[in-house]
Amino acid sequence: MKHHYLFLLLVAMLCAPDLIANDSIKADGFWTRYSRTPRYIPVDSAFETRLQERANRPVQFLYDVDFTTYFDNREYRSPYQIPQTIFNFRLSPEIGVRIIDRAGGRHELVAGVSYTQRLGGDWRDVQFDPIAYYRFRYRGFTVGLGAIPYTQRIAAMPDWLLYDSVAYMHPNIQGAHMAYQDERGFVELMCDWRGAQTPERREMFRVLVNGQYRYKWLQAGGLAHLNHKASFASPNHEYVMDDIHLNGFVGADLTRYTPLDSLSVRAGYIFGWQRDRSVNESFFNHGALIELYANWWFIGLKNTLYVGDNMQPLRPRNAYLCLGDPFYQSRLYNRTDIFVYLYRASFVNVCFSWNMHYDTHRLQHQQQVIVRFELEPLMRQLAGAGQAYLRGLFDK
Repeated sequence: MKHHYLFLLLVAMLCAPDLIANDSIKADGFWTRYSRTPRYIPVDSAFETRLQERANRPVQFLYDVDFTTYFDNREYRSPYQIPQTIFNFRLSPEIGVRIIDRAGGRHELVAGVSYTQRLGGDWRDVQFDPIAYYRFRYRGFTVGLGAIPYTQRIAAMPDWLLYDSVAYMHPNIQGAHMAYQDERGFVELMCDWRGAQTPERREMFRVLVNGQYRYKWLQAGGLAHLNHKASFASPNHEYVMDDIHLNGFVGADLTRYTPLDSLSVRAGYIFGWQRDRSVNESFFNHGALIELYANWWFIGLKNTLYVGDNMQPLRPRNAYLCLGDPFYQSRLYNRTDIFVYLYRASFVNVCFSWNMHYDTHRLQHQQQVIVRFELEPLMRQLAGAGQAYLRGLFDK
């Protein structure tokens, strides 16, 4: 055991100093409040002091590896969906440098790539997405420009705005991500430029502003969203379409009043406006969204009920415009996720979820197994720096 302990300390001494200074984004929004934390390897105070001194160097080398694999079996019989099985993995290595200025601001320049492979496929099924961004962080403020992994968002995108099939194959924000976070809540802005205009590619982008405020057990917040699809470059032509949403919500974190690790409820209102400029036609829709989340130890339940108008009236004309779950075309839709953490620590998340969908036609099933591993939190753990559990791909 002594040799094993010395080996872990040596690994931490070599690998961790430049990593423990990273600001960890504590995912304590609506879905991610956990009361239990994993145990860590103890480190003596002198060793920890040396690590902290190295972390305060003005120039630091950064590196990270994020690995995600997902098995998604969809047993659907619906006018809005198709039955299929998605089984892929994604490997995302990154390297970079951090410079700390005299005021304490952190300037980071990072480059890498996301390699996505369809299991059972070959090289023709490989997808490469470059990662390259500049990020500045100072006293709760964060500004990132470039191709930035979606995992750096504070709040996960809701299903009605980002379908899981799109999230699997679209790992990066291409444009800008800005945020401010403190103990009272957060606000963040995202601009995702999804299409650079060419004769074969449409110009497309989406802008999202969202935030949340917390006071004791009360939560309140909202979001504003614009998804814009323009035309091809000449000689091809296609008329512009817009997809706009406003959403406000209030919720309650009831965890402290129960023996559960987490219990939250939230109710919100969604207003949508979709426009097809080719025929000068607009669609206005609205609906109510009620959400419940409960988690105890390694099991949990998440339920989402939507009642209202078809939120995607232009999907039959152009699927590129509507990036949310197609089930939200139904005027009544309920999704119940029963999930189990098969393994959960600061650096790995293994989750099995059995999801049941009801869209007024019938009850349908979906099974997901999603594994996410990140190297940086492991290096922090070896260095004795405590951190919350690693967030899953869809924040369950």
